[in-house]
Amino acid sequence: MDFLHTLIGFFQDGGPFMYPIAIVLAVGIAVVIERWLFLTHARMSNRSAFNRLLPMLQQKDYKSVLEFGNGTASPIARIVTAGVARMATSPRREDVELAMEEGVLESIPRLEKRTAYLATLANISTLLGLLGTIIGLIAAFTAVANADPTEKATLLSQSISVAMNTTAFGLIAAIPLLLFHSMLQTKTNEIVDSLEMAGVKVLNLISGHSASRTRANDAA
Repeated sequence: MDFLHTLIGFFQDGGPFMYPIAIVLAVGIAVVIERWLFLTHARMSNRSAFNRLLPMLQQKDYKSVLEFGNGTASPIARIVTAGVARMATSPRREDVELAMEEGVLESIPRLEKRTAYLATLANISTLLGLLGTIIGLIAAFTAVANADPTEKATLLSQSISVAMNTTAFGLIAAIPLLLFHSMLQTKTNEIVDSLEMAGVKVLNLISGHSASRTRANDAA
């Protein structure tokens, strides 16, 4: 309870700029929660979809692959479906690879969406804290200039302490937002790397089947 009262007092003593900083922090936390849930779901759905697609690919059941890919929103399923669909029209490895790379490029913006906002919000929080401190210091020195000489030192120290609360709160909001931005960026990069790695595995598997079918046709 003492910590809560201290925190409330700290917030109240910071001046009006504490409220926009609090709004920025709340928006940042909302973005973090939404992105974390989205990326976690994307990672799990990719893993589940790949585990279901792999037996179909090994059995050369491309029709089932296309049906499964068209019925799910998993990024890896769309990438594999794009490769299998292109293989039906052009069995060349280069063409299939380009189709799958296109699927990866289409998935990246959805994975990176809104993550960059966190760095911007952290900078805004810091700048709001500095702006609040500067305005608070200007008001403090203006008040001290008209105060009684015996009270100037006390009034100035109190005013500066209150003004510095805004900078402190701005940094308190900015540091976690930057940390969460780094964590989400790392999580996003891991998912993109897993998509590319899975795409290479599927490409090698499809290309092997295509090459075998070509040799069989040549032998016939």
